[in-house]
Amino acid sequence: MSVHKKLMEARLRLQQAELKKSGHNKFAGYFYFELGDFLPTTQEIFHSLGLCGVVSFTADVASLTVVDTDGGGEILFTSPMGSASLKGCHEVQNIGAVETYQRRYLWGTAMEIVEHDALDSSEPVKEPGTANKSKPTDGAMESLTSKERQQVRKIADAIQQAYVSDDAWKAYEEWDTIEGSVEFKTAIWSLLDSKCRAAIKQMKEQAQSAPAEESA
Repeated sequence: MSVHKKLMEARLRLQQAELKKSGHNKFAGYFYFELGDFLPTTQEIFHSLGLCGVVSFTADVASLTVVDTDGGGEILFTSPMGSASLKGCHEVQNIGAVETYQRRYLWGTAMEIVEHDALDSSEPVKEPGTANKSKPTDGAMESLTSKERQQVRKIADAIQQAYVSDDAWKAYEEWDTIEGSVEFKTAIWSLLDSKCRAAIKQMKEQAQSAPAEESA
């Protein structure tokens, strides 16, 4: 098998892995892959296929060479070196930050990892007096695995259907009994329309006030 076929096989295997994004851009409202989210899995896949990735840096260029340890073939990926000026950091720390970013981008390119478009997520030019319209639920689905996303859509559909069927209390009960992480519940909430959310909030207020009314 050629080095190109091996790399393609590695990409396909990585796509089948359940990877979870741990990086979070709170300003732009999206999640992204940190190096540690995918590199350990990638290294295991490379080892099983007889591949090795070698990262190197010069003053101008960062490079990742994918080497076939069996046949000796190579594929080279390069990227222009950038710079960083992190507040309160020494020069060597800034260099380390740049190299970490370059490694992530090089490996992401080599493995064809799909990421959120940083250009589309950059801060828009705002007119004076206008507010930032980003919402806490923006990008909630991106932190979940494909299996979790399927579960999220199924639960959200059940809640929404209960509300559409004029059973706001059932919609609230469906929501209140959800088990999972904050990200999991946030993703479900992001799929509900505004009227359904308002109804759930209203039912929650009624449920919380009921014990007090009974005791009175």
